[in-house]
Amino acid sequence: MHDAIIIGAGHNGLTCAYYLAKKGLKVAVLERATTVGGAAVTDEFLPGYRNSAAAYTVSLLNPKVIRDMELERHGLRVVLRKTDNFLPGDGDYLLSGRQGLTRKEIVRHVANDGDGYDRYLAELGVVVPLIRKWILRAPPEIGRGARGLPKMLQMARDLVGLSQAEKRILHDYATRSAGDILDSHFKGDFAKALFGFDGVVGNFASPYTPGTAYVLLHHLFGEAAGVPGAWGHAIGGMGSITQAMAHAAREAGADILLNTPVEEIIIDKGRAAGVVAGGRAWRAKQVVAGVNPKLLFDKMVPAGAVEPEVERRMTNWKCESATFRMNVAMSELPKFTVLPKKGNHLTAGIIMAPSLAYMDRAFVDASKDGWAKQPIIEMLIPSTLDPSLAPKGRHVASLFCQHFRFNLGPGRSWDHEREAAADGIIATVESHAPGFAASVLGRQIHSPLDLERRFGLIGGDIFHGKMGLDQLFSARPMIGYADYRMPLKGLYLCGSGAHPGGGVTGAPGHNAARAVLADRKPWKRRH
Repeated sequence: MHDAIIIGAGHNGLTCAYYLAKKGLKVAVLERATTVGGAAVTDEFLPGYRNSAAAYTVSLLNPKVIRDMELERHGLRVVLRKTDNFLPGDGDYLLSGRQGLTRKEIVRHVANDGDGYDRYLAELGVVVPLIRKWILRAPPEIGRGARGLPKMLQMARDLVGLSQAEKRILHDYATRSAGDILDSHFKGDFAKALFGFDGVVGNFASPYTPGTAYVLLHHLFGEAAGVPGAWGHAIGGMGSITQAMAHAAREAGADILLNTPVEEIIIDKGRAAGVVAGGRAWRAKQVVAGVNPKLLFDKMVPAGAVEPEVERRMTNWKCESATFRMNVAMSELPKFTVLPKKGNHLTAGIIMAPSLAYMDRAFVDASKDGWAKQPIIEMLIPSTLDPSLAPKGRHVASLFCQHFRFNLGPGRSWDHEREAAADGIIATVESHAPGFAASVLGRQIHSPLDLERRFGLIGGDIFHGKMGLDQLFSARPMIGYADYRMPLKGLYLCGSGAHPGGGVTGAPGHNAARAVLADRKPWKRRH
C-alpha cells in the first residue's frame, strides 16, 4: 500500500512526487514511457544531434520549485538568450532584449510607439504581479459555498489597492483580445507582432479572438537565470529539467516506474483507492493524475463513478492548440536576408510572423483548410548557446509552428499530410533565409496527432486543454473543483489541466501536493 500513486512522470508529476516524498509519504510515480519527462524530454533524433522534442524553452519554471527541489544541484543549468527575439520581415527586422534594446528597436520603426511601449509596460506592471501572486495558490472555489470564502476574500484583498483605472486595465487583459490591446498602444506592425505572438502560441486562435490577451500574459510571469520575464535554454535540452527533477524526487524517497501505463482508477467505497497499471493493482490512499483531465475521466475513471455533469464537462473539455513541432539538424547556421551575418540574433526566439494580420490569416487558413500554408513559426537554434547538442560546426533548430488543426476533416489524416506540412514549414523559413532548406540534414516531426500519440496530449493540446475564458482559473478544469481535488474522493489533478495552466512551470504539481498534504491532516481532511 502506497500513500500516493502519481500518474505520469512529466514535470508536474515529478514535482508533486518530490513534495509528497519529502514529507515522508510513500510515493510511486507510474509512467507509460521508457523515460521520465512527459513532453519535456531531449531526443537524439539524428546520430550526434540532440534537441528538446516538444517543450523547447525555459522561463515559466517556478523559482520556488527550482529552489525547493535544488534542481541546480541535480544538474540543471539555464543560460539566457543573448538577444530575446528577432523578427525578420520584408526588407527589415526587429530585435528585442534587455538594456533598452526593445524600446530602441520599436522607436526605430515608429517614433511615437515609444510612448505606447511605456504605457504598455505600465499596464503589465499592474496585471502581471497579480497573476504571479496566484501562480502558487489554488483559485477561489466558486460553487462550494462557505469553503470558497477564504480564497474570495484573499482575492478581494489583492484588488483593494487598485484604482478604478487599474481595475479597468485588469478587466481588459482578462477578457479582451491581444490584438485589440496592442492596436491601442502601437502603430508599427513589428511591435504588435512581437507581443501578439505570445497570445497565439499554443493557442488555436486569431490574435483578435477575445481571451488571447490573457494567454499573452500567461507567457510573461516567468523568469530565466534570475531575470524576470527573460527566456533561456536548459543546457542539454528540456530533458535536463525533468532528469534533475527525477533525481530530486528519488533522493526524497519517491519510486519512479517506467513502462507502466495506467489503465484504470480503482474505486473502493466511493473513492479512488489506487490504479490498475502494468497488469496489476497498485493500492494507494490518494491518487494524483498528471495527465490531461479529459484523458483521466474519459479513459481512466470508470463509467458512472462521477456525476453526469462532470462527465459532460470532460466530454466537452476543449483540447486543441493547433501546434506542429519540428526539429532539424543543420550543416550551417541560417543566413537571414534582412540580417545575414552571424550574431546574437541567432540565439534569439526567431519569430516568422511579421504582423497581426499575418497571424490572423494563418488562423483563418487553418480553420478553412486544416493547416496554414504560411504558418506562424518560432525558430530557436539552441546549439548557438549549447554546443553539446550537435557535432562541431553543425547545429540543431527547434521549429514551433501554428496553426495546424488536429482534425483535418473527412478523408484526411496527419499520417498522410505530416510530411507536406513539414515541407511547407521549411519553405517558409527558406523564404526568410535562402539556403536553409539545403542545409537541413534531417528532421524530427511531431504533428498534432503525433503529439497525442507519443505524449498523451489529447487533441495535440500542449496545455492539457485550451486556455480560453471558460477553462481558466476557477473553471480549470471545472467550477467547484479548481483546488486540485477532483469530483471523486481521493483523486487529485496535478497536470497542466489544473490552475495555472500550461507551460513548464511546476506550479500545478506544487499546488496539488499541498492539497494532498492538507487532506492527510485529520483536522483538515476534506477529500
